[in-house]
Amino acid sequence: MSEQSTRFDTALGWSPKFGAPMLLRIVLCGVVLFIFAAPFLTIISGAFNETTDSTQVSLYPTHPTLLGFKIATEKGIWGYFLNSLVIVGGGLLLQVTLSVLAAYALARQRFRGQLVVLMLFLLTMMLPEEVIAIPLAQVLGDLPLLGISLKGSVFGVILPVAIWGFSILVMAEFMKEIPAEIEEAARIDGVGEIRMLWTIVLPLCRPVLGVITIFGFMMIWNQYLLPLIAANEPGDYTLTVALAFLRSDGDVGPGVLLAGALIALLPSLIVYLLMQKSMIRGITSGATKG
Repeated sequence: MSEQSTRFDTALGWSPKFGAPMLLRIVLCGVVLFIFAAPFLTIISGAFNETTDSTQVSLYPTHPTLLGFKIATEKGIWGYFLNSLVIVGGGLLLQVTLSVLAAYALARQRFRGQLVVLMLFLLTMMLPEEVIAIPLAQVLGDLPLLGISLKGSVFGVILPVAIWGFSILVMAEFMKEIPAEIEEAARIDGVGEIRMLWTIVLPLCRPVLGVITIFGFMMIWNQYLLPLIAANEPGDYTLTVALAFLRSDGDVGPGVLLAGALIALLPSLIVYLLMQKSMIRGITSGATKG
């Protein structure tokens, strides 16, 4: 391997030998790491810190305590956490399933009105939540044709997030890159559509499944407006909504809020760490196709 190819295998083509370029690289990486890590360290420090002064911010707890978690527990934080887990579990399972089915129809099938369907999915990504909040609240309160109310139930939050245009479009674009010869050979062997999707297409889409799972989890977990309009009482709130309302509680200090924020942060962090390899493979495979 030539010296030139070795140099360009390193980040930005810099030499791995210690010198001014390496020192500059270390400094830049340190600055970027501090910018991204400082908010997380502040949350952890504030959650375990005894101080109640919101103007005092530190990267480590000066007086470690679990008082913030104790008060958060008394305020029912784990009940809201359970609500969020139920909603994100059911919503994500439904969203991934429907995204795979819709993407397969868009990418591997041909039907009349396909472009219109694609534009409708794009339209759902362009409309902000605030625009559809009032119509959505009316629909949840009186479901068309059925005449039932979904407000106050987990289905009031799960069903609206079951379809997400982003997941469908990402999945469809990945499926379009699968060689048609694979399907043609399978059809000769008598493979039907369901078996084709389950045993041939879906295994090839594992990298992109990680991508839509992570982004879908984040989208559902961070929902604020939807759980708010779907709730009938405070017991129906998710963790994100409950944290916003805890700020108006006079007995709750910044330590309690940061303890709740840390609890809300952990699931997203765990999901990302577990699926980061799939996400990277999905992004890189999509970038190198063609």
